[in-house]
Amino acid sequence: MTDTEQVTAYMETLEHPLKAEIEALRMIIKETNAQISERIKWKAPSYYCKEDFLTFNHRMQDKVHLIFHNEAIPKINSVILEGDYKDRRMVYFKDMTDVLAKKTELQRIISELLELIEN
Repeated sequence: MTDTEQVTAYMETLEHPLKAEIEALRMIIKETNAQISERIKWKAPSYYCKEDFLTFNHRMQDKVHLIFHNEAIPKINSVILEGDYKDRRMVYFKDMTDVLAKKTELQRIISELLELIEN
């Protein structure tokens, strides 16, 4: 089974009240850059392009939690990035309206981060 097939199988069995939002975010992340690959890491869908940079955290049931985990992420400024960690930032989504409202900014962050990883 490929990494993407493993993520698809994981999503088929995932029980989460915001599963549709998680699926939408999965598509948004993958459509940002064709070089992005996905796999299961830390028991959740995770994304990489040369280096790991983004993973879902499904523990919260009232929102979707994305963790940007790369040493370059603190260099990116955005109103949707939360936290003041050395190598991490968080993004939260409360519903599909929130996902759609933050889509463009999320894709900008991903694109900028991938540029920083490349250089």
